[in-house]
Amino acid sequence: MESTSEVFLKLIRIMDELREQCPWDRKQTIQTLRSMTIEETYELADAITESDWKGIKEELGDLLLHIVFYAKIGKEQGHFTLDEVITGINEKLVARHPHIYGDVKVENDEDVKRNWEKLKLKEGKKSVLSGVPRSLPATVKAMRLQEKAKQVGFEWEVKEQVWEKVEEETKELHEAVENGDKDKIEDEFGDLVFSLINYARFLHIDAENALERTNKKFISRFTEMEQKALAAGRNLDDMTLEEMDAIWNAIKQQPQ
Repeated sequence: MESTSEVFLKLIRIMDELREQCPWDRKQTIQTLRSMTIEETYELADAITESDWKGIKEELGDLLLHIVFYAKIGKEQGHFTLDEVITGINEKLVARHPHIYGDVKVENDEDVKRNWEKLKLKEGKKSVLSGVPRSLPATVKAMRLQEKAKQVGFEWEVKEQVWEKVEEETKELHEAVENGDKDKIEDEFGDLVFSLINYARFLHIDAENALERTNKKFISRFTEMEQKALAAGRNLDDMTLEEMDAIWNAIKQQPQ
């Protein structure tokens, strides 16, 4: 069986050959790869949500190929090599784990995260919130912002305080709806969602993953409702909401 280093070097050789011999691979740039990398990342996220280990393995391979591909282009254009990419992350990991590679003492994972953010500021980051990509999906971005703010103590103490904030934001949204100010409604709705995401963190669940599970559940139940309606010789657009709701509730009662 080939070693890890041998199979990794084989991947690099294949990338070199494809870049030289394959018309499609020769044509790619960092710009054309960008959207494909995003797609591959979402495919990995889907596999993780489903706990699909075979899919996770496959998608990790696809992402690894993209990393090698970017490094190949970076070397061609004289910006960096794959060795420099790997050396850079090795050095960063050692520097940001002084409790492993130095004499810093930590009690738990929260201490580790706080030290990580302090080290990033020492490295020249202008804000604790820097490093959160602008193009992240809003739910994921909210979680990351909250997690980073937590590292400097900007955090509620217990989940009950967070739920009080959720109730407060709910009340403010209702008031905005009653006043009919669309811009204010959107602001208050965003505040409420942000608070719910914060509450999810205190429950130790991933708000993005929780919502995606609900999306998948809705898709499954809705398509089954369509099938049941067709089996009864009906189309959903010919049915009343009450009729559809009856089918929906019957589906919900089925064992998962």
